[in-house]
This record gives sequence, C-alpha cells and structure tokens, in this order.
Amino acid sequence: MGSIGLERFLRENLAELKSKGLYNEINILDGANGPVIEIGGKKFINLSSNNYLGLATDKRLIEKAVEATVRYGVGAGAVRTINGTLKVHDELEKRIATFKGTEAAIAFQSGFNCNMGAISAIMTKDDAILSDELNHASIIDGCRLSGAKIIRVRHQDMDDLKAKAKEAIESGLYGKLMYISDGVFSMDGDVADIDGIVEACREYDLISYIDDAHGSGVMGKGAGTVKHFGHSKDIDLQMGTLSKAIGVVGGYVAGTKDLIDWLKVRARPFLFSTSMTPASAAACIEAIDIMEESTELHDRLWENGLYLKKRLKEMGFNIGNSQTPITPVIIGDEVRAQRFSKRLFEEGVYAKAITFPTVPMGTGRIRNMPTAAHTTEMLDIALSAYEKVGRELGVI
Repeated sequence: MGSIGLERFLRENLAELKSKGLYNEINILDGANGPVIEIGGKKFINLSSNNYLGLATDKRLIEKAVEATVRYGVGAGAVRTINGTLKVHDELEKRIATFKGTEAAIAFQSGFNCNMGAISAIMTKDDAILSDELNHASIIDGCRLSGAKIIRVRHQDMDDLKAKAKEAIESGLYGKLMYISDGVFSMDGDVADIDGIVEACREYDLISYIDDAHGSGVMGKGAGTVKHFGHSKDIDLQMGTLSKAIGVVGGYVAGTKDLIDWLKVRARPFLFSTSMTPASAAACIEAIDIMEESTELHDRLWENGLYLKKRLKEMGFNIGNSQTPITPVIIGDEVRAQRFSKRLFEEGVYAKAITFPTVPMGTGRIRNMPTAAHTTEMLDIALSAYEKVGRELGVI
C-alpha cells in the first residue's frame, strides 16, 4: 500500500484542476503528426502542432534518418564527452553554426535541456538574470537552477530593462548580469525587440541570451529571429530547438567558439545524458539543407498564417497581436476555453485550449498553429467550425 498522504494530495488536487478547467486531457494519435491527424479512428484538421514546415513527416528526412540508423545504430551508446560524439553530431553542430551565422554550436537532447544546461553553466549565485516576464517555463527553470538572482522585466519593455539593469549594477551585489528573452513568444506570437535588446545589453554590459525555439525556421527566411534583425554577431547565446520547424527532436546553442567550448565542459545535460540519436541528428541536417536551398516551405507557412488570421479576425474573434503564424484565439475564461476546444474537436478540428499556468489566469485561449503542410481547403474546414462554435458559445 502506498502513501495515504500522497493519494489524498493527488486526488484532491486533480479534482480541483478539473473543476477549474485547468486539467489537460492527453490525446493519443494513431499515426503521424501532420496537417490532418487521426485519433481513435477519426480524422481531424490539426491546428496544434509545432511542425511549422511540415518536415516531421518529410520523406527526405525519413530517408536520412534510416541511413544514419543503418550506419550508426539506433543510439549513440554514451554521453558526448566519453565516446558518444559521432561524426553526424559534429556535422550537425557545424551546420547549425553556419545557418545561425556564429562561430560554433552545441547540440542538446532537447530545447528544455539547452536552457537548463546553458544558463546554469554561465550564471551562478553571485550573478543576476533579468528575464522577460512572459519567458518560457524552460527559461524560468534554467534561471532557478543557476541560483542567480532572477529580476523580472516587464514584457518587451526596454525602458524597464534599462532601469533594472542600472539598479542591479549600482547595487554592487552581482558579478555578471544576463538578459534573457524568447525570440518569438509562443503564446501570443509576438517578436522580441532584438534591436532594443542589443542596444540595452551593450549599454549595460549584459550577457544576451535569446531563446529562438519558435523563431528558428519561421523568422529570417528560416534562419531565426536574431538573423532576421541582422544581429547574429551581437547576441551572446542563440538557443533554439530542433523539434519545431526543424521537425525532429533536440536543441542547440550557437555562439562564439569559446562559449561552446565552455558549455561542452560545464553544461550538465551535455555531460551526463546520452547524445541525441544518430537518426535525429541526420534528419536535422537534412532539414537545414532544405531550408537553405529554398524558402518555399517558409513562404507557404506565412501565407497560411496570414490567411487564417485574416479570416478569424473578420469573423470577430480576438486574435491578439501576433506577428508570426502563431494565431491565438483569446477566449478569457478557462472553463469556456476548454469547452470551446472540445466543441471544435467534436466538429473535427484539433485545436487545444491553453490555460493557466501556461498563460496568465483569465486569458485562456485556443492557440492555432498553421503549417506549410496545410492546404487552403483544410483551413477553410477549420474556419467553418470556428464560426459555428464561436456563435454557439457566444464568443462572436
């Protein structure tokens, strides 16, 4: 028999989450995560995937993954620092650096591992991190793990950043100061003020760290938010995932050779966890090759995003101020947002509700993620469902 206290804790808190509309049901897909997915034998227009360019199911990536598996095996067999660094890992890191416009890069097993490992490898309890208040959970956890003082900065407020940086410097309490921000904010789709960040970091000698998980493959003709604004040499740490627009799994940090050399001897997920699989590394290289050869997928992604936004706005939905294909439909009340998502599901559209604590309480929403793989016909089917459910629930 297990702990009675644990059993009570779980039962009571799960019931509370469900009553407040904060419990997330996990659906199991019967097949691949494409623009149309199958759950329980039923097909749905999929608007909840981060597979921005449709590369997760691209035959070219699948072929490279199979080739690498035959050559190297299904796993690397060790951590990178012992003998788990294969030729394909080295090639991937060189390709990422070229793509991002930096001297070097390091690949991790996930984007979350990047933030946990890189932030804590640079910052210590003697330092302070200025962090945008809407930063991703992995950034928050990485900051906490470092032991540094965390100073919240108002969202996208460069004046607040400068004021708090000045105050931190004048206090004399800290060794190093870092400013960290998402490149593209995944819940609202707005883009970081990279020009303003570079200016502030130069003025106050702040280490600059941009998490471009939702910008890589989406901004800068695919090369990311930092490159989009022409600041590849001005941001100290460019972090990103290989699991969204790249379509596979993993993460990376790009920067100077000295930075990457340091992370390779101090970033704990790199040191103490087995390397990403050879298949994943090879598929990521192919994805980067595809993005460098043509902007076709990138352009189609943006066309679909703009189309979806325009139609939803015309219907009267609140789609916020997204500057990217990410398209939130802000409902407000958490229970109502969950109900809206369930009704869309019943109408054959898979678009999950996002509620607290992922977004602030009272800003529950359906986050729509159009991809390059969607056709206009698919989006029109989803839009018809939106209009029907929106009127039924009194949202429009």
